[in-house]
Amino acid sequence: MAGTTSTTLDDLFVKIVAQARFTAEEQSLMMGLVTQYNIAGQAGKTVQIPKYPAITAAALDEGTAPSDTDVSTSSVPVTVSEVGNTVLLTDLAAMGAGNPADELGTVLGNAIATKIDKDLIGLFDGFSSSIGGATTEFTVAHIFQAVATLRNRGVTGSLACVVNPLAAYNMKANLTNTFANPNGGDVQNAAMRNGYVGSVAGVDVYESSNVGIAGDASKGGVFAPEALAIAIKSEFNLETQRNATRRGTELVATAIYGVEKLDDDYGVELHVESSL
Repeated sequence: MAGTTSTTLDDLFVKIVAQARFTAEEQSLMMGLVTQYNIAGQAGKTVQIPKYPAITAAALDEGTAPSDTDVSTSSVPVTVSEVGNTVLLTDLAAMGAGNPADELGTVLGNAIATKIDKDLIGLFDGFSSSIGGATTEFTVAHIFQAVATLRNRGVTGSLACVVNPLAAYNMKANLTNTFANPNGGDVQNAAMRNGYVGSVAGVDVYESSNVGIAGDASKGGVFAPEALAIAIKSEFNLETQRNATRRGTELVATAIYGVEKLDDDYGVELHVESSL
């Protein structure tokens, strides 16, 4: 009698891989807001990212050679490690109602994407500059203050703000005008559009439940891409393995990456109340 085997489920496995890859790439908000280093083709688990100091130009006397300036670099090491999870798709479940391919793909993809975002968001707490406090209600003034702090340090270019949705609510509830999105074309993927709140002081504001809450407060951040780094050794990978004794197939989702604060001067922590 014919039975459901790994061979008969080949088409299903292809769909699981395709959906999982799509979900992992589209659901990560932070990946598009930080500096990425792809080290897939390099040996080792640690990448050294050099940092160059600023040097100062001086007035010169005509006909006189300028003095040499010694430039000493420092470096930021980023060490990668594995993350992942496993799901067993039983033969009976594969034959049931619904679409196991899409559903398991979403579950596995979201698990990797959420882990990446939480690891990067966790670095906000490492910024030496902090605005607000556990009982401070988040307002647009905090964004203006963060921008002033960063621009005064010479930070140029785009800035982003990521906060918990409850913190974002407090800010939106106190606005007299509604948000508009004049730069919608700058949003890079569906996940970022879904989390997009609006633009304040030239800063794109996003809300994410991956910004955790401790008590009634959360720690978001305003930062430039140069503030944080992610080194990617291996992007999302899904392997399948038949487990005959359990009458199913194991789906193993993994990724290999590392995150690190790249430059403290390029980010400001937002410590704000996060409750309704």
